[in-house]
Amino acid sequence: MWQSSPPGSIYDYIRVASFSIGPDGLIEQWSSRAAGLFGMSSTEAIGRDPVEAFMPAELRSGGHRRVGEILDGKEWTGLVPFRMPGEGGAHGVAEVYVMPSLTGRGERAALCIVVDVRALRSIETDLAASQAIFGQSPFGFVLFGMDFAVVRANQRFATVFGGAADDHRGRTVEDYLPRAEADRLSATLKRVLETGESVTDLQLVGTTPGGTERRHWSMNLYRVHSGAGRPVGIAGLATDVTRRHIAAREAASARRNLALLNEASARIGNSLDLETTARELLDVAVPGFCDLATVDLYQGLLTGEEAAPGSWGPAHREPAGGSAELRRVAHASAVSDALPPAVAGSGTPGPDDLPPALGSVHRFPFGSPCAMALRSGRVEDVPGDEMGFVQSTLAVPMVAHDTVVGLVQFSRTKGSEPFGERDRALATELAARAAVCIDNARLYRREHERALILQRSLLPPGDPEAAGLDIACRYLPGNTATEVGGDWFDVIELPGHRTALVVGDVMGRGLRAAVAMGELRTAVRTLALLDLEPAEVLSALDEVARGLGSPGGGGERSEGLGGSGGAQWPSRAAQKSREADLSEVYLATCVYAVYDPVTRRCTFANAGHLPPAVVEPGRPARLIDVPPGMPLGVGGEPFEEVEVELAENALLTLYTDGLVESRDQPLDEGLDALRAVLTGPQMELEDACDHVLSTLDTRHGEDDIALLMARIQGLPGEAVGDWTLPREPRSVGRARELARTQLVAWDLDDLVDTTELLVSELVTNALRYGEGEIRLRLLRDRTLVCEVWDAGLVQPRRRRARDTDEGGRGLQLVGLLSAAWGSRRTPRGKTVWFELALPDGAPAAELSVEQLLSMY
Repeated sequence: MWQSSPPGSIYDYIRVASFSIGPDGLIEQWSSRAAGLFGMSSTEAIGRDPVEAFMPAELRSGGHRRVGEILDGKEWTGLVPFRMPGEGGAHGVAEVYVMPSLTGRGERAALCIVVDVRALRSIETDLAASQAIFGQSPFGFVLFGMDFAVVRANQRFATVFGGAADDHRGRTVEDYLPRAEADRLSATLKRVLETGESVTDLQLVGTTPGGTERRHWSMNLYRVHSGAGRPVGIAGLATDVTRRHIAAREAASARRNLALLNEASARIGNSLDLETTARELLDVAVPGFCDLATVDLYQGLLTGEEAAPGSWGPAHREPAGGSAELRRVAHASAVSDALPPAVAGSGTPGPDDLPPALGSVHRFPFGSPCAMALRSGRVEDVPGDEMGFVQSTLAVPMVAHDTVVGLVQFSRTKGSEPFGERDRALATELAARAAVCIDNARLYRREHERALILQRSLLPPGDPEAAGLDIACRYLPGNTATEVGGDWFDVIELPGHRTALVVGDVMGRGLRAAVAMGELRTAVRTLALLDLEPAEVLSALDEVARGLGSPGGGGERSEGLGGSGGAQWPSRAAQKSREADLSEVYLATCVYAVYDPVTRRCTFANAGHLPPAVVEPGRPARLIDVPPGMPLGVGGEPFEEVEVELAENALLTLYTDGLVESRDQPLDEGLDALRAVLTGPQMELEDACDHVLSTLDTRHGEDDIALLMARIQGLPGEAVGDWTLPREPRSVGRARELARTQLVAWDLDDLVDTTELLVSELVTNALRYGEGEIRLRLLRDRTLVCEVWDAGLVQPRRRRARDTDEGGRGLQLVGLLSAAWGSRRTPRGKTVWFELALPDGAPAAELSVEQLLSMY
């Protein structure tokens, strides 16, 4: 029965055509497939010479000879090139089978069958590739038909499920898998066939024929189509992934352990507190690792006893009767009404052998697993209790830097999986991490206490006093965890009842910043006592800071020495690297101000610090325009001075940047906020200090804060005596007379004789060694200060007079009779001064014989 070939038949792929040649050698019949192959319609082809129509010119002579032979009755098969339609004149190759034939009149003709060689070669290649992939693949290939029965399987598939590849034809999924898995695979095959959507990594579980081991397969499924696009089946690629599943289970266990360790790293040791760190360990371990756990730390460690490394745990520290004293600092349980492991760890605790309460101090019995773990530094197994509640316990010593700091016990109750070797390793790691954090917390607490003592010892007392100033000050650490930084303030008494006010900020924080702050503060005090001008103090302090911040303390001068051919200095790169590490600690900003209560004038110099603020009665607060020089330690630029006259009861405020700047508040906004809070009703100085700190954002925890506030209270006019004396000998007597009169007016009669004698000595020296007119000034405040001014630049020098000298003992006398004396430069000369304590009603102390004889 003839029927048309269905779509997708072999003829759709191989491109077969036919035509006939008549007795005259011309094309007589032309098929539709020939028209498609050669691109020529029957109208164009019939009646033409096939050789002239299709063959290249260089092959036509041979073609005519071959056609003649065919018409003589000879068959022929061969490859014939031809011009392909629509491809720019390109040549194709056709396999032609020519069969002689006879017409109805008995004439010789020929029937030609033509096949496109390119299509045949493509089919051969595809078949070979398909066979190679299907037959040689190391994976199991299977092809399901439209009825989901196996149409074809490769040898790899047959190796897994037994028999030869052909034996699997006609089998269904129920022949390979258990019912539940077979139903799941059948449903998946149906879905792939209906939707055409492929499925990857379908996980199937079963056993191989005759086997009992549980196997895992991964299967990829996709729909297969004919050349016309018609679905013809479903292809499957199956891979045995049993080993992968085993490795995945092991990897999942390892991941859980790593996740636990990662959580421990993130959560343990955030507080630098011993007890909190112990609780953080148990928060990680319970219930993720065990059902209940306890932590015991050595009592000596908690009380801050200083001990040699390793002395917390080894046997020489353990008393003969048991372990050293420990305190239970943490306990956690994931089971309600659970008791922690017994102290002895050897059976049911009796009435006198109950687990220690949280916070109690106890000892482990000498032979107990816990005591053995502390002595040996190794994990010990603690037997479960006879009551059947605890299944197993690990006693894990907490070892940090070869030092045992305590013991942690991990317990699992009945019904939980017992501890294995991996659990022991994980428990050891958890305890070690917590131990390092606890030991770091111990070391931090010790170093922090030392740094805090150092820093507080370097700050001035809480209520510093100064002539003509009411002072209040505050220091706030950046956060309560560190409390140590580089901010400082100072109040330094200068001659003439003047006062130096200092606020500085060393870059960085911690112990090194505190040490740098102490060094700079000491240098400031030393330079201030030389009575230098503020700009000169900062210039000298800048040299000190550069020396502190350079390798060897030599500053930049060491570079010059390095090229002199002397000692071998480090390479330039190494020196710069080390300078980068050290100099940052010693970069600092500073404001240095000198206040004179007589004139109420204050001279400022600034080294990269924020400007001081002042608020005068009835006026808004303002920032004093002091040129901001370079920070200390940078060098290269001179510092400028600004002199400002302050009104009575004005409020002067010096501060560090932590008061006005934070991550959430720009500096300009902080300065505006400071001016706003200072501009307000006048209040007591201590209250004003607290008001500033409570109003501004001072709890950001990013930087330390130093605040120094001073209320201006100038010396009253009646507390100052000021006279100018001509440069003549009688001025000495005049000076004594003026001093006597002023002291009597101040009711300081007890100081008249001493003051007359010392004033006489200073004025005499000014006449003898000085220049220009002489100025005498007496100041009364908490002490009596006498100053003698002249235009000479030569500073007085105390010396020991020889037995034959008639003079030279005046300054020795000044030094013996006064509480303090000294000399300082002024813009127009010098000032020599002495200071006397005000009488308190007790008789004045007389000079000893040794003191009197020392002048001779």
